[in-house]
Amino acid sequence: MARHGREAGARLRPAALLGVSAAVAAMLVALAGTPPGGGAGTGGTTSGGDEVHGAPVTPRGRQQPDVGWGFTHTRFSADAGSPRAVARVEERLRGARLPQNQHIMGWGADNPEPAKGRYDFAALDQRVRFMRASGATPVITLCCAPDWMKGGEAGRTDWSQEALETAPEPEHYDDFAALAATVAERYPDVRHFIVWNEFKGFWNDAAQRWDHEGYTRMYNLVYRALKDVDEDIMVGGPYLVMDSLDPRQEHASAALRGPWGALDQRVLDAFAHWNRHKAGADFVVVDGSGYTRDGELRPDEFAATAKFTAVGEWVRRQTGGGLPLWWAEYYVEPADADDQRHGWTEARRTAVQAAGLIAMVRGGASSGFYWNPQAERGPGCPGCLWTPTGTADGGGELPMYGLLSRFAAAFPPGTAYARVTADPEVRVLATGRTILVVNTRGRALRATVDGRAVGLRAYEVRWLAR
Repeated sequence: MARHGREAGARLRPAALLGVSAAVAAMLVALAGTPPGGGAGTGGTTSGGDEVHGAPVTPRGRQQPDVGWGFTHTRFSADAGSPRAVARVEERLRGARLPQNQHIMGWGADNPEPAKGRYDFAALDQRVRFMRASGATPVITLCCAPDWMKGGEAGRTDWSQEALETAPEPEHYDDFAALAATVAERYPDVRHFIVWNEFKGFWNDAAQRWDHEGYTRMYNLVYRALKDVDEDIMVGGPYLVMDSLDPRQEHASAALRGPWGALDQRVLDAFAHWNRHKAGADFVVVDGSGYTRDGELRPDEFAATAKFTAVGEWVRRQTGGGLPLWWAEYYVEPADADDQRHGWTEARRTAVQAAGLIAMVRGGASSGFYWNPQAERGPGCPGCLWTPTGTADGGGELPMYGLLSRFAAAFPPGTAYARVTADPEVRVLATGRTILVVNTRGRALRATVDGRAVGLRAYEVRWLAR
């Protein structure tokens, strides 16, 4: 799922990658999102990691805890490639001002602290420069951790999937919190931080459940360290994967289920623990897919998006509705055996994505990040926001960018939504000025929307003025 290069089940029971061939190891490195640059030593590092980088962009007005709808940078993005193509994307983003999210290690960023007190922020600096130049509200996800914090050797970086997805050892939670504070000091214009990613490495094998105690302990240390840097920094978690199952399976929740399946009760238990014991939060973060962990779309791809609404409503009830809800990642199209999503036409993909965004809003979400499956080069890029920037003619707008940028502009945080009637074959989201209409059928049809007849092509996404 271009997510992080691993099967959904690996979230629950990480397998040791023993005896992996060189080709498979290289593939895992590519999927994890960072080229193998980790050798022994600390050459190229500095002790001045907390020195302010570049020219921070002063945020316009007081920052709010919800940022709206944007995307996450992955291994390849528009910060590199042909200067003409990079400039093309940068200019387009500057006009849209989409929020952008970047991890501190992996997915385009190198090991930020190869040895304790020795920093290498060159790759992260480059991504932050791009976010600044393209007018983004920058968000940083504090994941993943340097090897020496998780049992590895200082000065070396293991870019295998297993190593990347290992959590810091408990005795290094303080070190990870200190790294988070260093990142915040280096980029003072970044005001929103997400703590960790999908509970990676926080699995209790003995109890066969999430190690929510360990994650919450680390989260609290990071939260306090960031607030010590600047109390106005906004921090959120727990970035749990809201996995759903066939309702007949073990661990299926009796309380949170629908035609789309049932939530894994262990996920709900982990969320409840974090919610009770967190030191604080300015927003709450989850991620998930419309399909089940086994890749089932129940009862179909459009109806499955109702899971986003159900999960959002549940999360908002748990937090008392006081914390803005973010979806750090959201998926509507199951991946194949190679973790690719190439099976749908772009029209179908865009329509189901639009239905998913509508479902998230209906569940109370005000912010979300599209996991951008960008390629380095090549003519095809299913689901990408722009054509690859590796060549001078790259950086062209693709359908998913059109949807995301229009959605972000029409439905920012604080939007007053309006009720509108529509035929059951279409999904709609409306304000007093705009209606988003999605044809859920793979055929043309005429539908009644807001009292008027609208002709729609197969899987068409249409914007109407009111």
